[in-house]
Amino acid sequence: MTRRGTVVLVLACVLALVYPLVVGSPFWQRIGALVLLYAIGASAWNIVGGYAGQVSFGHALFFGCGAYSGLLVFHYLQWPPVVGVPIGIAASVLIAFVIGVPTLRLSGHYFSMATIAVAELVRLIVVNSDSVGGAGGLMGPAMPRSVLDLTFRSSVPYYYLFLAILTLTLLVTWWISRHRIGYYLRAIKDSERAARSLGVQASGYKLSAFIVSAIFTSIAGSLYAILFGFVDPDSGFGLLLSVKLVILAALGGAGLLFGPLVGALILIPLEEVSNSLLGGGGQGLTFVLYGFIIVLIACFQPNGVLALLTGRGGRKRPGGEHVS
Repeated sequence: MTRRGTVVLVLACVLALVYPLVVGSPFWQRIGALVLLYAIGASAWNIVGGYAGQVSFGHALFFGCGAYSGLLVFHYLQWPPVVGVPIGIAASVLIAFVIGVPTLRLSGHYFSMATIAVAELVRLIVVNSDSVGGAGGLMGPAMPRSVLDLTFRSSVPYYYLFLAILTLTLLVTWWISRHRIGYYLRAIKDSERAARSLGVQASGYKLSAFIVSAIFTSIAGSLYAILFGFVDPDSGFGLLLSVKLVILAALGGAGLLFGPLVGALILIPLEEVSNSLLGGGGQGLTFVLYGFIIVLIACFQPNGVLALLTGRGGRKRPGGEHVS
């Protein structure tokens, strides 16, 4: 990293640490927590979608596992929802392995369609299963019983909790990108056939990335349930959630360490402010906003905003030459 990059990183870390203390508005403190929450989910998706090039539109499946596990533990056993975090991780790892082995043999849009189908199937099962709350969803503890319930009046404790988890997610992603698995994943993304011809066990590395991605997506789902104290099939397993994770990573820069965070810094405040100003109508605007961003990314900056800011932007010609 260059000296300028180091300075920017240090300043960004300092700003992240003091943000909720400097911003006194509860509304903007909550937005800060939401930015970090969705940056965790998008960074998790980035491991398999950005580095390995396996564009999953079904990551809401793992998000929902994490969200539901904590609230199911509370609903049936009256235990703190945080106890369900390892349960959600274990369920996500098992599901990622079961569906990853067959679906990761597919490529391109076939893999994407398969992940959508699996996630939608699980959502429909949850909608029609009263044992997991059905269409009405599940509620968490209404009042804090102990500190383990992680039920706070202010968004500041959630902000720092999410910041710690995001830091861990980025550190794991950085480690992957700097070691053999990261080089292999990028080779698979560029040309899986060429990578296999050089002896890379593409299936195994893609599955490993898929499982690691599922783990951190599940953690993001658990944090969502702890923050909101509620989850239903649409907020936990909805297709729009999967699309949001993809857009956050693509907007900031898929395959770049801080790309998902940059995407969250742009999109989440825009979405929350529009919802606040327009009330219920803001939800419909979300679909329009997502579609508009997809068009902009595809047409003008497929490498993401961060790539543009760091001088690595521009489209490529078919022969590989960059277009400024």
